[in-house]
Amino acid sequence: MNIEIGLLLVACVLWAIGFFLLRPHRSIGGSDSSNGRSAAGTVSIIIPARNEEGNLPVLLRSLSSQSTKPREIIVVNDGSTDRTVEVAREYGATVISSKPLPEGWRGKTWACHQGAQSANGALLLFVDADTWFEPDGLNRILSHYEGGAFSVGPYHAVRNAYEDLSLFFNLNMIVGTVPDRLFGQMLLVDRDSFARVGGHEAVKGRILENYFLARQFHDSNIAVRSAIGRGVLSFRMYPNGLRELMDGWTKGFAAGAAQTPGRVLLLVVAWMTGLTLVPIGGLAAANGFWWGIAYLLCAGQVMWLSRLIGSFKWFTAFLYPLPLLFFFAVFTRSSLRSGKQVTWKGREIRAD
Repeated sequence: MNIEIGLLLVACVLWAIGFFLLRPHRSIGGSDSSNGRSAAGTVSIIIPARNEEGNLPVLLRSLSSQSTKPREIIVVNDGSTDRTVEVAREYGATVISSKPLPEGWRGKTWACHQGAQSANGALLLFVDADTWFEPDGLNRILSHYEGGAFSVGPYHAVRNAYEDLSLFFNLNMIVGTVPDRLFGQMLLVDRDSFARVGGHEAVKGRILENYFLARQFHDSNIAVRSAIGRGVLSFRMYPNGLRELMDGWTKGFAAGAAQTPGRVLLLVVAWMTGLTLVPIGGLAAANGFWWGIAYLLCAGQVMWLSRLIGSFKWFTAFLYPLPLLFFFAVFTRSSLRSGKQVTWKGREIRAD
């Protein structure tokens, strides 16, 4: 019994760590956006797109409805075989056809590189095609920009049940990035800072290009900041089924975790260990009452954290061992495939 009580106390201490994970991670959604209006006319928005006919209308409509317009919107067509080009032009974007992929480059980094070369704005805003701006989102992002590199973690719009399995991936992505790393879905940077680190050419072979760009900026003493994008920028990850979700997280998540600061990684591992101990202890306990209380505390905490980063369903938090097991399984798969060939968007690529 003493051992059981000891394990329960350890689990509760580890559980409490979860409250510190998102403490410095504030959303910019409710802030004043008036300071961003003057900067909007200097922004070139660059969207790398490969077979994005389904996603582009949402993003481009969101941009057209912003109270402040960017200087230009550039869609770089990365060898699409669908109506990506036609859709982009229908919404008034400038379309650039990507040149053949050079040796050593990824499709996305090559597309971003060409977009930056064609852009004429003083500020470059790279954004993935599966994101969209919430009302006045562009202004709010620009109002928080203080020079250097700035990134916003999109709020995850969850629609299908299988998408809830991304819960712990999203949580780890947020706590491992804010406040001084860069999210993969969006990057705002001034042209001079971008050129100073060599742009996307410096990370041309990386899947998680922004993670590695952050290191380049830090090494050049260029400020790097990030924030949670609830109410500002949203996205829907891997909407085409469970297989896409698994492959998407597999292709580089382990490498991304390796870029997480050691102190943060240690806290995350400790917290997730506590979440794992509670259901195991409850199943093995002779008297499960206090383990049941601990489980409810864990589920409530997971629900609170999940609502900060996405529209995850309430029952996902109360069944949190399932997405947690999924996280462990896919993370292991990602680690085993690191450096090997994987298929993504019709291309054979080498996983980070």
